[in-house]
Amino acid sequence: MNDLQKKEKAIVIGGSIAGLLAARVLADHYADVLIVEKDDLPETPATRLGTPHAYHPHRFTFRGKEITERLFPGYEKDLVAMGAPSSWNKDMHHMNQYGSMVGKYPRDDIKFSRELLEWVIRKRVKSIPHVHVLTKHDVIGLATSTDKSEVIGIFTRERGLHDEKLLSADLVIDASGRSSKLAAWLEQMGYAVPQPDMLQANIGYSTRRYRVPARSAHLEETWDVINIAGQPTNGTFTGVFSFLENHVAEMLLYRPGGQYPPTDAEQFEQTVAALPSQLIADMLQQLEPLSPPKGFRMPHSYRQRYEQMERWPSGLLVLGDAYCTFDPIFGQGMTVAALQAELLELSLRDDRDEHTPQFERTALRRMQEAIAPAWWLNCATDLQWEGVEYAGSEPLKGIAFGKRYMDLFLKHATTEQSWALYGLYWAVNSLSVPPRALFAPDMVKTVLSASEEGQHLLAQLIQEHSKPLEDILADILPVFSEAPYQQSQHYVAP
Repeated sequence: MNDLQKKEKAIVIGGSIAGLLAARVLADHYADVLIVEKDDLPETPATRLGTPHAYHPHRFTFRGKEITERLFPGYEKDLVAMGAPSSWNKDMHHMNQYGSMVGKYPRDDIKFSRELLEWVIRKRVKSIPHVHVLTKHDVIGLATSTDKSEVIGIFTRERGLHDEKLLSADLVIDASGRSSKLAAWLEQMGYAVPQPDMLQANIGYSTRRYRVPARSAHLEETWDVINIAGQPTNGTFTGVFSFLENHVAEMLLYRPGGQYPPTDAEQFEQTVAALPSQLIADMLQQLEPLSPPKGFRMPHSYRQRYEQMERWPSGLLVLGDAYCTFDPIFGQGMTVAALQAELLELSLRDDRDEHTPQFERTALRRMQEAIAPAWWLNCATDLQWEGVEYAGSEPLKGIAFGKRYMDLFLKHATTEQSWALYGLYWAVNSLSVPPRALFAPDMVKTVLSASEEGQHLLAQLIQEHSKPLEDILADILPVFSEAPYQQSQHYVAP
């Protein structure tokens, strides 16, 4: 699109990864793109204020990496130049209640801290001549037309000052994350906003970073990740150990259900030592702590249902954690934001080519199609833990079967020592492959037939429904759109 075809101005609220991805997409469709960020931006790869979860592990899944590489070609080379290591052919050890999967990491993925990733992506975005960043400004409301049917900009206030300023725009995208005030703003404008779906998970994180001394360099050269998964039946913590840039390692303790991991250094190390495997504890003995552990608590995850609203103002969209938040342990949040950015791109292109009326509603629906499978899978796993509850406007279709089946699938993959099945489990959970790959009738029959518990579940299903398994699954499971997956290298059309 040349400059004469571009719309005039777009504003992105928030300078997070989601906001940066949105700004990159908007730059191809608007002559001027402004990112409004409430905090100051660091001059080096460092944590932004207002992001208490930034210290903890972050990653793109393969699908998120695909999209980000297309939007920012070679961005991983920038990460490597800043000291980020590759995972290629390094050892990985995944342990769950059914056993361990040990092997070599099969891809050249780059490991990074949230601080470094934001720094690299932000530099790329700021290098686009018509993208600008306004820092230390709070967005205090939306500017609208007289009849409230159109958003025409935002009202801002510079930190420490009292004067409000109007910034006009053709499109405003809220990418402000968990701090989003969009629901309240819409209600103030007279819109009926549905209650969000809530997963009361009471998640606790505790992360500690370590320096890898020269004498222990072989660990960094050999290992990618050690993941000792928490066991819902026993209530144990999850422990995840991996490496970051510049010879730094990170250790995470995690658990949903309201039992939080310690942030006291001595208690943290004792808890690591009490994990079902000593592998991580032995590794930490060879490293040097950089700081005390840092905690993060997340009382709930939510999914806003803006796509269900009968009325929606033109000139307004929402993306990232402002639309839906996930349990961070699955690494879905940044990938869903990347998927939403890709679907925003598709919606803007359709609007350009066909002048779609109220293209924003189409974009919201498409983004929800990316959210829906991630949300359902997230709930299916977290609801296995005592103390986790779901509250939504409607029941999660098939979730009782889903959470039992997902656990049985993991058991089957692990006991069979099948990397093909184990890889499929994570490909679906990391949004590279649609859920139908796990829930195909032949796959379900194979998995359920592999254990006594599964055989009982299969017999119960057939007895209750008196139909072939294929028809039963079609009745009890949700149908997810495959559109968000279709650009993935792993996607196979049904």
